[in-house]
Amino acid sequence: QVQLVESGGGLVQAGGSLRLSCAASGRTFANYAMGWFRQAPGKEREFVASIRWSSGSTSYADAVKGRFAISFDYAKNTVYLQMNSLKAEDTGVYYCAARFVLGGPKYNYWGQGTQVTVSS
Repeated sequence: QVQLVESGGGLVQAGGSLRLSCAASGRTFANYAMGWFRQAPGKEREFVASIRWSSGSTSYADAVKGRFAISFDYAKNTVYLQMNSLKAEDTGVYYCAARFVLGGPKYNYWGQGTQVTVSS
């Protein structure tokens, strides 16, 4: 059973930084991609960033390029999202997700989410 547990959310002023963590367990993730998504109040959940365990290749939403960085610690089975130069519009619940790379684009496993609030 795959489990994803996020942590690191909180309240921060605009221009500040936060680092989110996602601890993954339940299987070997070598053939998985990990993603971060977010959902603001009244809006649909949107893609933020992703990384593949096997290659380390990353992808970012245009809104966060140059400000956010996704990485992982293979030994700890943990994925990170470093968020810098935060803006009020980055506020939302951030979710960690996982998908089997050969299983298609849909993310099948989700964490419970962590709240990020950026005050302006």
